[in-house]
Amino acid sequence: MALSVVILAAGQGKRMKSDLPKVLQPLAGRPLLKHVIDTARELHAHDIHVVYGHGGERVRESLASENVSWARQAEQHGTGHAVQQAMPGVPDDHLVLVLYGDVPLVQAATLQRLVDAAAGGEALAILSVRMQDPTGYGRIVRDRAGNVARIVEHKDANQKERAIDEVNTGLMAASARRMREWLGQLKNDNAQGEFYLTDVVVMAARAGLKVNAILAEREDEVLGVNDKVQLAEVEAVYRRRRAQELMLQGVTLVDPARFDARGPVVVGRDVYIDVNVVFEGSVRLGDRVRIGPNVVISDCEIADDAVIHANCVLDRATVGARAIVGPYARLRPDAVLHEDVHVGNFVEVKKSELRRGAKANHLTYLGDTTVGEKVNVGAGTITCNYDGVNKWRTEIGDGAFIGSGTMLVAPVKIGAGATIGAGSTITKDAPEGKLTLERSKQLTLEAWKRPVKQPKG
Repeated sequence: MALSVVILAAGQGKRMKSDLPKVLQPLAGRPLLKHVIDTARELHAHDIHVVYGHGGERVRESLASENVSWARQAEQHGTGHAVQQAMPGVPDDHLVLVLYGDVPLVQAATLQRLVDAAAGGEALAILSVRMQDPTGYGRIVRDRAGNVARIVEHKDANQKERAIDEVNTGLMAASARRMREWLGQLKNDNAQGEFYLTDVVVMAARAGLKVNAILAEREDEVLGVNDKVQLAEVEAVYRRRRAQELMLQGVTLVDPARFDARGPVVVGRDVYIDVNVVFEGSVRLGDRVRIGPNVVISDCEIADDAVIHANCVLDRATVGARAIVGPYARLRPDAVLHEDVHVGNFVEVKKSELRRGAKANHLTYLGDTTVGEKVNVGAGTITCNYDGVNKWRTEIGDGAFIGSGTMLVAPVKIGAGATIGAGSTITKDAPEGKLTLERSKQLTLEAWKRPVKQPKG
């Protein structure tokens, strides 16, 4: 039976106290709603419908690249009313799964159990969980035989019902045809004057349809986000989950609580990661890679036996086998370091290629540069790649030696085996195998005196 997913994402989120719509609040660098959409895709759904409302156009613009159908809920009249907005796009012969844009941690395996419990549309399946503090959640009310009879919202529950610790998460799966019929029969005679989606449980039970409550394994899997405190709690759960995944793959994390992976990570064997490391985007680490403390790595590939020392920032860079980076180095987009390259402290590399064995160990900027094999770049060297309008390339041949404090004014080529004298400003190509230097005449002015501060009048 084909599956249609409906994600409710129209809430205003007043408790966030933010101009950013609630479902766009960031979790691990991605909007809450993006997490839910990504999980829904793991179920191989036929289509995904997102019901939006508050800040709707901003939500749509932020997720414009997502292949989803959008349904607008112009006025918020409850969860039942929200689902109704999406139903015109859901065929009767589909199974419909209802998710929430502010419940981002539910696992695809749990959702698959929920879908399976709907028995191809012959049952209504709801996801429940037992909570130590169920305040604010709708309670699952069962009959004497243990069957689900109804769900009562917290505000409408009496004292006995509020003592129930099994609560409704709001996630459910059912036949689209039946769901459409039930939604058409909803009434808003409740404390909030809203059309509750949960009322379809009673309708299903009265129609003799089996209601299957599937318990989530962990309470933190179904945490909702309504304020910044809850957002931080969800972030902590997500961070802990990602750390556990990597440790089970053999990664050594010095302190799992001080590690943050915000995107897909592929790791080899015996990877070592120190404290306060952040991964963003897609990160791939080879065997025996070592990452020092306070490092940020975004969309990078780091090969076997490479070492990234403390306090480095790597963004869309490639690091070859046995390369050493840092401490305090910055690799910017399109930086490519080949095998055995050394990039040391306070070195910045942008859109440049350093070939096997090249070294730039301190205080250097390499931009739009090709550095040949076994080149040594001295401290304080700068490739002057920008003329105020255009960027120009510098090419340094294999085995060249660049003296400290050198300015290489692009476009310029340094030949293989060339030596550039320290303190030079090179504006013309330097021939291979020769010493090239450029220095003004050194003078000592015997009559010169250092200025002295004039006494105050």
